[in-house]
Amino acid sequence: MAHPTMTIDGMLESARARLRRMYAFELPTAIARGALLVDIRPQAQRMREGTLPGALVIERNVLEWRLDPSSSARLSLATDHDREWVVVCSEGYTSSLAAASLQQLGLHRATDLIGGYQAVKAAGLLSVAAGAPHLAGEIEALVSL
Repeated sequence: MAHPTMTIDGMLESARARLRRMYAFELPTAIARGALLVDIRPQAQRMREGTLPGALVIERNVLEWRLDPSSSARLSLATDHDREWVVVCSEGYTSSLAAASLQQLGLHRATDLIGGYQAVKAAGLLSVAAGAPHLAGEIEALVSL
């Protein structure tokens, strides 16, 4: 029996249809209301491109386990399904798929950043989240994961 197939472009379109994606210029307002940035780029890519100060670094392969409030491997910040998560990758493609996956877990305020890290850098907003003191302990804890 043949299985219906989907292209990656179709999958991306479907994921984005469920999201209210965010532009880089919206980050300061989102952070002010308590949104948390999550950088899902692999370590090698972060080293090559640069870091996003203040963002939680959670590589894509463990994202759902770390942010699902019911997971035994969750972060202490993953307290409920109403938390606003803004997922960032390099250019805004992988982050769309990741944010849609988080929404499937019931994290209905999960979204991603249009243009990803590259858009934040181009807009001169790399330090926008650096002063988020509520993340300091969690970021330190991630080093040991």
